Amino acid sequence: MSKIAKKEPLCEEIAGKGCGLKKVLDIVGGKWKIMILCVIDNKEVVRYGELSRAIHGITNTMLANSLKELEADGLVERKQYNEIPVRVEYNLTNKAKSLIPILLQLKKWGEDNL
Repeated sequence: MSKIAKKEPLCEEIAGKGCGLKKVLDIVGGKWKIMILCVIDNKEVVRYGELSRAIHGITNTMLANSLKELEADGLVERKQYNEIPVRVEYNLTNKAKSLIPILLQLKKWGEDNL
């Protein structure tokens, strides 16, 4: 009798509390967050104005809110320098850097299939 390997489901509980995929989509989902991560990944350290100029169509409110959420979720680090005028820089955390190869795979899939 041969045993058939069981396929690993994306989520045991579809969209349930323990679903890892839902957790990921909750923190990087939406229209702008992945774009913000892309810009910071490309430049390594970026200021708010650079982000605003690089992401066409994003409003100041959406950029500010998205950055706060990414920081709260541990993906972006905000560094404020007490200078006049105040200088603020953003960079990716190690947690976000570990997500970049996965985003590159999604990018390749999109290029190949869409």
